Amino acid sequence: MVLKKSGFPEESELVQCTITSVQSHSVFVRMDEYGINGMIHISEVAPGRIRNIRDYVVEGKSVICKVMRVNPERGHVDLSLRRVSESQRRNKVNEMKKEKLAEKLVDVVASNLNMEHKKLYPLISEKVNEHFYLLFECFTEIVRGSFSISELKLPKNISDELKKVILDRLKPEVIFSKGKLSLESYASDGVEIIKETLKKAVDAGAEVKCLGGGTYSLSCKASNYKDAEAALDKSAKAAISYIKSKNSDGEFSEIKV
Repeated sequence: MVLKKSGFPEESELVQCTITSVQSHSVFVRMDEYGINGMIHISEVAPGRIRNIRDYVVEGKSVICKVMRVNPERGHVDLSLRRVSESQRRNKVNEMKKEKLAEKLVDVVASNLNMEHKKLYPLISEKVNEHFYLLFECFTEIVRGSFSISELKLPKNISDELKKVILDRLKPEVIFSKGKLSLESYASDGVEIIKETLKKAVDAGAEVKCLGGGTYSLSCKASNYKDAEAALDKSAKAAISYIKSKNSDGEFSEIKV
């Protein structure tokens, strides 16, 4: 029941599919999120020449596809496997795992209220989709305190129980942003300058670790990537600004994690 959507997907959208049939020159799938069928031409299964399509796909396997063309009038959706990068595939799989977790929380609420899941899930999903694309996204914002569950306008007993379950079982996500700081000073008091430089970074919110050879790691954590990166940028600028004011050198580079 995860992420059931109506209508057809948009072109370039990534969708989770289950392979239902493998033919000599095409693969037929069921798009799990939409409950409709799609087709992958052999040329979109993998790059290069394919001698045996079954070396790449098998019935029942779950795959992530990119939507190439949509024809709602004819009910056709053309998909591609080979145009999905590994990072895109991982991100989509992770998104689906999180949404399944959100669905399990709805299961708990239904059980606690002696309600049927198949009735409660659509009710909550409809309200959530007025504000968010995903249930998990909504639940995460509730945990962070940046979204009030009252905005969903659910019946009070459901709203109260849903909030309780979310806060009890969903922990705030912690995002880390990291970088490498290189410092150099030939001043007579260079050691003290570098110590004060690192203190500036710490005071601005970073955790500092020595890597050796005049290099240090800076890391900042937050509940989202934007805030974590902003905190890291602030700490790095504080350090670089200080050491340069002392006629010494410093460089910073962010590490993608």
